[in-house]
Parts: sequence; structure tokens; C-alpha cells
Amino acid sequence: MAATKKSKKKSKNLSQSDQLHEEFEETPTWTAVVTVLGYAILSALGWLRDFLRNVGLEDKKTSQDSNPKDFVPLYQSYECFYTRNLYTRIRDVFNQPIASVAGAKVDVMERVSDDFNWTFKFSGKKLPSINLGSYNYLGFAENSGPCSEQAIKSIEKYGVATCSTRHELGTQQYMVELEKLMAKYLNVEDCIAFGMGFATNALNIPAIAGKGDLILSDTLNHTSLILGARLSGAVIRKFEHNDMKDLELQLRDAIIHGQPRTCRPWKKILIVVEGVYSMEGSLCKLPEVIALKKKYKAYIYMDEAHSVGAIGSHGRGVVDYWNADPNDIDVHMGTFTKSFGSAGGYIAGKKTLIDHIRIYTHSGCYSPSMSAPIVYQIISALSIIMGLDGTNAGQKRIQQLACNVRYFRRQLVDMGFIVYGNDNSPVVPVMIFMPAKIAAVNREMLKRGCAVVTVGFPATALTESRVRFCISAGHTKEMLDHALKAMDEVGHLVSLRYSKRNPPRRWNELNQADYENEYLSS
Repeated sequence: MAATKKSKKKSKNLSQSDQLHEEFEETPTWTAVVTVLGYAILSALGWLRDFLRNVGLEDKKTSQDSNPKDFVPLYQSYECFYTRNLYTRIRDVFNQPIASVAGAKVDVMERVSDDFNWTFKFSGKKLPSINLGSYNYLGFAENSGPCSEQAIKSIEKYGVATCSTRHELGTQQYMVELEKLMAKYLNVEDCIAFGMGFATNALNIPAIAGKGDLILSDTLNHTSLILGARLSGAVIRKFEHNDMKDLELQLRDAIIHGQPRTCRPWKKILIVVEGVYSMEGSLCKLPEVIALKKKYKAYIYMDEAHSVGAIGSHGRGVVDYWNADPNDIDVHMGTFTKSFGSAGGYIAGKKTLIDHIRIYTHSGCYSPSMSAPIVYQIISALSIIMGLDGTNAGQKRIQQLACNVRYFRRQLVDMGFIVYGNDNSPVVPVMIFMPAKIAAVNREMLKRGCAVVTVGFPATALTESRVRFCISAGHTKEMLDHALKAMDEVGHLVSLRYSKRNPPRRWNELNQADYENEYLSS
């Protein structure tokens, strides 16, 4: 694929207004009312069905708590109620098994149920679909090519596991190579890699923060960040999502009043943010966060799980996107699960920080080190991205993703859908609001050959259910056009065009010539 000169220039030199532009159109009032009413009706029907089960008029298909009656229930009652009476109704659209590589296209295994989703049976059919749900941002989820070849060769040389932790005999030569290469890529002094992205946050924030420290956390931070903060023992305070005024207010308040009761100064203040927020598609306002960090002498913990590889002219995440100095970020965190098509995570920064983490991380003591094929998949992908393979294939993937995102997102907006997030975010959430539409959109898109992820309460706010598209460099223009046409049909079928800012239009009414500059021609 070769980029046109115009689109190349546009992808590299976005104006400041293009970088900052994000859409968060408010939920229409009547839509919110009907959504809440829908959940209320479903809950009322759920209580009725529970009553019928308790009096023996309906079969109980859930497991029963085996503890005596005078014991406190082992499970939280409302969670069980929600799972039993709301989630089960649409369970067929979640946890869908696949039978192929999770690349740009995927084979979804068809399941059927004869008891309203309590149990499933495989029909034996595979449904070929365009994969719009995986975090395969740069298209490295492949079973052929240089990455796969290196991973296979590594098994022949090193086997599939070390069966040891990093603190014992688990530090292989390839682990050192990966960490040096990642540090070079991020332009920092040192890096340490871990076998699980979630655990990278959950087990390492406690090694950085503790009692007497303050963590200021964005309200939309990922669960792994929240868990890590709680495990640390530090005091946690939240600030409104991407609200720099609220963050500054929290910083000033923390410095003026100090710790509760004693009023002693905090040992340190750690600002925890994400590069790309995976449910909203928004980008961290990094330049403003850095300015506040310097002004109030705080530290920044930056989670680049969804942005490293996927954002910035060189794929180095939001630090690259905003052209910030990597040294202004105290703790760089990211995962290999998404853009690199592998597994695990990393923390990078000053050598003194990484040396401290190597000693005190729980992951170094209690989890085995990364296996050779996992590491060589990352090394191979990273070498391509950095151009160490002698080609510009990595740069082409980064440019292709940027143009795919703008091409896809802009047409959804112009068709009258409410689309959240930054114009350049590879996560593209389209709001569907009502609980019944969570299943309807997913099922209808699958019928049209598109595998999508629909998300609702409690993963989102009650009135903010959505279908979340994840765009990949592996998607061709034909794939994106097919998905846009399918979304146009489904949006018309179930009435998803809620936007008041953009009038509803069908896909065939759009002038396709207006969007060609957003796409890298093949």
C-alpha cells in the first residue's frame, strides 16, 4: 500500500484543533427516560419471575447457595438478580467463541439455545465476519509472516515456558533484549516487561505508591488501575474525566490541607491517567497534565495500553501524539496485547524507577516470566514498527490505521449517529442507549457479516449503552465500506440516529468523494 501525498501530510501534521476535537453529545432527554423505564420494566419482570421460581411455578436454573440460612450470602444478591434476569436474556451476544486467527476477518462459531440462553449448543457452523471488536490495531494478529515465523522458531530453541519467576531462573536472554528494545522505542532509560497487562497495573502501583501517598485518578480509569491503587494503601481521590480544572482543584486542595487528621504533607502525589480511554475513545490532555504536574510537583503514571502503537506519527502513544518529552512522564505503562498482537505489559522510565520495581514488584516473585513465542512476537512486531527490519512496513501500518479511523468515524458522524471520543482514536463508540438494542444491534450486525462488541450497564452508565468499534490497520477500504453499510441498515432498522447536531442520512446519500482523502489508497 502506498499513501497519497495529501493523506500522508494530513496524517503527520494534524492541526491543534484536529488533535483536540472530541465529541460527547448529550443523551437526548426522552431517550434517557425511555432507557431508564426499560431497565425498570426488566427489573419488575425479574422480581415477578423470581417470585414464580420461589413458589415453584417456574424452574430454578441457577446454582443455589449451599450455606445454612443463618449465614451471610456468599454472593451479592443484586448481582445474581441482574445476571439471572437481565444479562441472561442477551447472553448470546457476549463471550462469542471464534475458530480462527483474530485478524481483520474472523470465524465466529454459531451457538443455539433452546432454553432462552441458559445453555448453548454449537451448531457446527462458522460465520465469516469482519472483526470490528478486537484490539488488533496494527494488524499483527496473524498466523503467517515474519512475526509468526520468529515465534515458531523460538519454541524450537527455548520451548514454551521457563517454569520460573524473574527473581529465580526466569530471566532469559530474550527478556533482556525485549526490555532494551522497548526502552529504545519509547526514548526512556529502562523498561521491565510482565506476562499480563492487567497485572502490570494491579501489582506494580503498590510498588510505587503506599501509605502516606495520594493518588489522583481519572473517573474513567480502567479497573486494573483502580485495583492497583486500592492495593497500594494510598489515599485515592477522583477527578472528573479529562477535566483539568477539577484536577488542579484537587492538587491545590491536597497541598494546602495535606493528609487527613494530621495535616502533614503528602509523601508524594501520583496522577494516574490513560492515553486512550477504551470505553469512551477519548484522549488524555497530556500537555495540560504535564503543566499541572510541574506546577504542583506531582508525578504522572501514564497507562498507554490502548495508545502505544496506535496513536502518534511513530506509534509511540499519546506522548508521541502530543509531541511531549518522554522524560516528563514519570511512569510509562503499556500492554503488548493490542498493537503488538501478543500478551503482557511493560513499565518504562528512569533506570532508578525500574530497578526499584524489579526488586519490589509482586509479579517478579509470584508469576512465571514470559514465554519465548510471546516475547519474539513482540520483538518482531516492534522491529517492524521501528523500521529495524529495513522496510517501512511499520510506518505504513501506523498511517493506514490513522486514515482508517478518520474515514470510518467521520462517516458514522455524518450519518447521524452519536459517536463518542477523539477524531483520531481507534476506539469508536456509537451510542445505542436502550437495553433491548444491545442485543438487537449485535445480532443484526452479525447477520450482515460484522462481528462487533456491544456494551451496557454495569460496564457503562445506565443510559450509555454502546456498540464499540475497534479499527485496525488490517481493515481494507472494502471492509470498512461493508461495515458502514451494515451499520446504516441496522441503524435504520432499530432507530439509532439520535444526534441533534448532525441530521440523519443514509450511507448511500453521502458523497464518498468527500472521504477519500481520509483513506490511504491501495
